[in-house]
Amino acid sequence: MSATFHDPSRPAMGAPGTPGPNPLAGDPLELGRADGYRVLIVDDEDTIRFILRELLEREGCIVDEAENGLEALNMARRNGYDLYLLDMKMPEMDGLAALRQIRRIYPDALAVMITAFGSNQLALDCLKAGAYDYFTKPFNIEELRILLLRALEKQRLLRRIRELEDHLPTAPFIENLIGESEVMQQLGANLKRLAEHDVTVLITGESGTGKELVARAIHRYSARRSGPFVTVNCAAIPEPLLESELFGHEKGAFTGATAARAGRFEAAAGGTILLDEIGEMPLALQAKLLRVLQQHEVERVGSNRPRPIDIRVIAATHRDLAAMVREGTFREDLYFRINVVPLHLPPLRERRDDIAPLVRHFINEFNVRFGKRIEGVAPEALALLEAHAWQGNVRELENVIQRAMVMSAGNVINPAALPPGLGANGATAAPEPAGNPGDPPPELPDRPLTEYVEEIVEREERRLIEAALRKTGGRRQETADLLGIARKSLHNKMKRYGMLDQDEE
Repeated sequence: MSATFHDPSRPAMGAPGTPGPNPLAGDPLELGRADGYRVLIVDDEDTIRFILRELLEREGCIVDEAENGLEALNMARRNGYDLYLLDMKMPEMDGLAALRQIRRIYPDALAVMITAFGSNQLALDCLKAGAYDYFTKPFNIEELRILLLRALEKQRLLRRIRELEDHLPTAPFIENLIGESEVMQQLGANLKRLAEHDVTVLITGESGTGKELVARAIHRYSARRSGPFVTVNCAAIPEPLLESELFGHEKGAFTGATAARAGRFEAAAGGTILLDEIGEMPLALQAKLLRVLQQHEVERVGSNRPRPIDIRVIAATHRDLAAMVREGTFREDLYFRINVVPLHLPPLRERRDDIAPLVRHFINEFNVRFGKRIEGVAPEALALLEAHAWQGNVRELENVIQRAMVMSAGNVINPAALPPGLGANGATAAPEPAGNPGDPPPELPDRPLTEYVEEIVEREERRLIEAALRKTGGRRQETADLLGIARKSLHNKMKRYGMLDQDEE
């Protein structure tokens, strides 16, 4: 949730000797706009609650009161409110602690904080807790009125957005989750319902099936949509660095820790964190992650001070975690903690009805990116695509269509534009034909395999560059755009392959 904090260096609103601005100048809000909105005032001072109640009821709000954060939390659980006014300093539970607890229940809760002292640190603390704004005591009534009406106007807009989203089709076009198969239709229908509940989700499926896209869709349709979406690939970060990357570290915690640094969990405050390939996380770190999920707090490396966090956790993996639990390579208690709602994405070869709509989607996407006008796929080319095994799933299909669009001379993708050997028996074949059954085995290379492979890659890369240059009439910028690379990279590759005139080098 974005915040619009006042400059804490200015005098408090209504401070003696401070001329107040014209509260109605340029004010887009009018009396009566807040009719029917439910507001909870939380302050241990009777006078403050009385003033705020009078102000809000005059605007048509339905107002409840609480004297401390604990009482407010209990009332929030029972009723829920459009706006919370929370005093910073109160007995039992202060305003920031109460707000953090309320946002665990209602992640989209809108709050304005009340304080006697403004500072930069206060603004930061309010922002981290998810507050919309804050005001200082003593306050100017008209200035405060405008602030509160603007907060309620934001709530009105958020409510309207949710109403509109409820009427949008959820399948088959959620994010890039394109598909006409029954399983994708069902997934699309369920995603928004799942997103509304702040529960932990475990997404499983082969590499390339779109696990991150599903996680992003859950975040997009959740009440946390205005917060950050943070992705951590547990398999891509070296084990010694993973703990610090996730939970942060203090200055001097280890060699090279020259300054304190927040981790990914803190960076995801108010939003969602995706723990991708969680099956690759070391056992020792799994125990610490379990504590984070149970306690809703993190401890940076080198610190013993817990920091509260308010995030939603989504985990993803291509591994069989249940089997790993049986083998003792994944903690059973962590498995049950993250597997509250399981989602499985089947491989593309098991939902071939989705290939044609995915192809249309990628053609439209690359037409825009490359400035092309490809209208579709020839029936015989589509037959090859639908027969292929797609070991790399949707990601492999995307790469094949991108290549085909670069190679296509006309406005239709024909079989000639597809990779040689595209078929039903495995991943996309190498650029060179593999030969026919019964042919003698290929002669082994007389040099290291890496050099041999590099030569094949370079040959194919040069062929693609030549085709793109022919397509663009030799126009370098258009060629670079067509290939999806920078013009400088194109120049360097052409120089490497001896494709430049002497005066161009």
